[in-house]
Amino acid sequence: MQLKDTQDALNAFGKYVVQQSRSKLTQSNKNASKRLYESLGYDLKVMPNSFSMAFLMENYGEYQDKGVSGTEVKYNTPYKYTNKMPPPSAFSQWVVRKGLKGTRDASGRFVSRKGLQFAIAKSIFKKGIKPSLFFTKPFEAAFKNLPNDIVEAYGLDVENFLKTTINNKPTR
Repeated sequence: MQLKDTQDALNAFGKYVVQQSRSKLTQSNKNASKRLYESLGYDLKVMPNSFSMAFLMENYGEYQDKGVSGTEVKYNTPYKYTNKMPPPSAFSQWVVRKGLKGTRDASGRFVSRKGLQFAIAKSIFKKGIKPSLFFTKPFEAAFKNLPNDIVEAYGLDVENFLKTTINNKPTR
C-alpha cells in the first residue's frame, strides 16, 4: 500500500515548519550569516508500514532556539555557561557583517576588533543567549494540527487502497 496522502500531509507539515522558522529567524535579526537559515530543512522517509521525519539545522541552531543561560542572567533552558566563555574568535565575521568597528573607550584608547570580539564574548558569557524559539513555536503550532491531518490523509490512503484492491479483484 502506498501512503501518498500521508506523505503529502507530512511534506506540507515539514515545509510549513521550515518556512515559518526561516521567517522567525529573519524577523528576530538572527540571520546575520544566513548559514542557519539555509541549513533548515527536513528529511522524510515513508515505508510501507511506517514513516520517519527529522528536522535539520546547523548545530548552533538549537542554542539560538532554546537559548543559553549566562552566569548572571538565567533563562528556562537546558543549556548554560558555567566556567568557559565562548571563543572571541567566533565573533570575528559577525562583527564584520554587523558593521561594528573599533572605537575609543572612555579613557580615549582605541578598542580593536579583537577587543570588541572579547567584549562580546564576555557579555554573552554573563548574559547568555535569550531563547528565540524560532523553531519551537512554528513546530508546536503545526504539530497541533498534524494528528488530524495525518489521520485524514491515512484514511484516504486506506480508502484508495481498498478501492484499488476491490477493483482489481481476480475473476473466477
